[in-house]
Amino acid sequence: MRLRTGSAAALLLIASHCSAMRPSAAAERAYASYVARLEMRLGRQHASPGTYLAVLNLERPERTDAERHLLSGGLRIEPVHGGTWTVHGALMHHWRGQAFVPGATAKEMLAVLRDYKHFPRYYAPEVVSARVLAQHGRFAMVEIRFKQQMAITIVLDAEYRVETALTASTRGYSISRSTHIWQIDQPGTAHERRLAAGQEDGFLWNLNSYWSFIQWRHGLLMECEAVSLTRSVPWGLGWLIEPIIEDLPRTSLQFTLRATEDALAGARKETLQ
Repeated sequence: MRLRTGSAAALLLIASHCSAMRPSAAAERAYASYVARLEMRLGRQHASPGTYLAVLNLERPERTDAERHLLSGGLRIEPVHGGTWTVHGALMHHWRGQAFVPGATAKEMLAVLRDYKHFPRYYAPEVVSARVLAQHGRFAMVEIRFKQQMAITIVLDAEYRVETALTASTRGYSISRSTHIWQIDQPGTAHERRLAAGQEDGFLWNLNSYWSFIQWRHGLLMECEAVSLTRSVPWGLGWLIEPIIEDLPRTSLQFTLRATEDALAGARKETLQ
């Protein structure tokens, strides 16, 4: 998942107005409750091939404008519940996107999503490193380092509990839940350290990603939903920062979908050689 932090000016303003903070207990409960409802909806959604994706009825014989757009190589990206809203002093973000990869299969998609060691290649330059901490069947604990270089450098280490599986030979899913995200102080130096809870600036507190994918019309339809929790906008800077915050999840999801398309295409090319 790509991490973007807006313009250099906005980053500097946020950093200069940030005090060490953590999300309130109420914000964390609101986030947990929201993703629990989302995961219940995804469970119902995955019960039938026709409803496997959130916004497309794949059992209709006629093609909709949305389906024609995807088949022509376009992306569909949309905010869910407005995209960004305030929860107990923090900000919640939820965006969803779809893409179509001609010729790809669910098995190939599963292989890409489980190919953690190559995430730095697939999602460069935002993903710096990735390693598996533990893996058993469809479950894995994965640590990923993200980096965004602008006027200031933001480096985050994120630990995820990941579940990936096929629900049938032609469809599958991935659920990636962040269990901890650390902001890195003085990255790449002898004094590098993970900031303790309450010391970080709140650029990203939680990030869950949900993939649904299904073979359709001689290719693979994939859908990704990203839900995150971040600090609120410092008082008096909303006029500058709010438009950036509202756009970041969309551009981030666009990058992730395109990078995954490229990873799938590259995997297929290697298989055919």
